[in-house]
Amino acid sequence: MSIKDWPASDRPREKLLQRGAAALTDAELLAIFLRTGLPGVSAVDLARQLLSEYGSLGTLLAADQSRFCQGKGLGSAKFVQLQAVLEMSRRYLMDELKAAPSLTSPGDVRQYLLAQMRSLPHEVFACIWLDNQHRVLQYEPLFSGTIDGAAVYPREVVRAALKHNAAAVILAHNHPSGVAEPSQADRQITDRLVASLGAIDVRVLDHMVVGAGVVVSFAERGWI
Repeated sequence: MSIKDWPASDRPREKLLQRGAAALTDAELLAIFLRTGLPGVSAVDLARQLLSEYGSLGTLLAADQSRFCQGKGLGSAKFVQLQAVLEMSRRYLMDELKAAPSLTSPGDVRQYLLAQMRSLPHEVFACIWLDNQHRVLQYEPLFSGTIDGAAVYPREVVRAALKHNAAAVILAHNHPSGVAEPSQADRQITDRLVASLGAIDVRVLDHMVVGAGVVVSFAERGWI
């Protein structure tokens, strides 16, 4: 049966308009993105098949072009559309952070960092620079490396802080393994950065480690 023949309350588009996007399942949201299914397969059923194949919506969204385009009903055009949607989401979240009178919610930072870093195939170290009112100035990736780690140089971080005239910073990096638990090396470089940035009166508010859907905060653990 075609989705057009379903009761209006069960159709993904109508359901979204009536109840909001949060009321939809992952398969229903993906079906709206796909727009059409395959011969004999509705868009919702195709979405369910794809989610079963990938294991989760997050894994599907994080797939590279080669793997993504191997999926049924997918291709380069859909990959381009998806990347545009994801980038718009990241920019929206950054605009929300910048528009806040001050950065007071760790949850907002977590949401942004997950959108920005969780699907990266290699480790990236970045800074969220803040002014003296803790308003966001800029998100800036500074170092990238292999799947195992990225070399971080305090001198370059200090130089970036001066460039942005920052008063405070939230440090962040991802663990491509998906395990967000900080390593001893993570703690050591954080201590070095706190000391280096403190010498120019830039306060390190937190260091957040991004895994697969989880963000660990140094500040919440009392390490900063």
